[in-house]
Amino acid sequence: MDSVNLTDHFLIAMPALEDPYFSNALVYICEHNENGALGIIVNRPIDLNLAGLFEKIDIKLQASDMAGLPVYFGGPVHLDRGFVLHRPLGTWQSTLTVNKEVGLTSSRDVLVSVADAGLPAEILVTLGYSGWDAGQLEDELAQNSWLTVPAKAAILFDLPFEERLPAAMQNLGISFSQLSDVAGHA
Repeated sequence: MDSVNLTDHFLIAMPALEDPYFSNALVYICEHNENGALGIIVNRPIDLNLAGLFEKIDIKLQASDMAGLPVYFGGPVHLDRGFVLHRPLGTWQSTLTVNKEVGLTSSRDVLVSVADAGLPAEILVTLGYSGWDAGQLEDELAQNSWLTVPAKAAILFDLPFEERLPAAMQNLGISFSQLSDVAGHA
């Protein structure tokens, strides 16, 4: 299992995963390598929208069509930092390239561009991220804590948050009701 690379995949929390941060979570993995993994939860909005966030960080939001977009709980690591998952990639100061279309940016310049020009137009803004040390995610997979499925940008950017988890499950050909909270081992 050491050679698995889940970059650009979804993690679907199994029903037995009772961790309050990850229960019923859909996590988009932005980076996975021998040093660990980094992802963001994409189906857990918080009680804050872009207008409120931009006000808090003193950026004037000109692109009013984006004001009502939700901000998400990305995970329990660095809750004081913002992360912008976006398509297209663009050229920002601090971007982790996930694939040829999608990037995760943590620098302020992407937020200024969103505020001024509404670009990139396809965004998902989170506070915090989800992180795993080397081997930790592989251990959780071996314990049947997660299902994995290749990610689709349409699920991230075209669907409302409440439809993302069912859509990812549908890519596996199953529904959440078919999952057992008891792991079986042969």
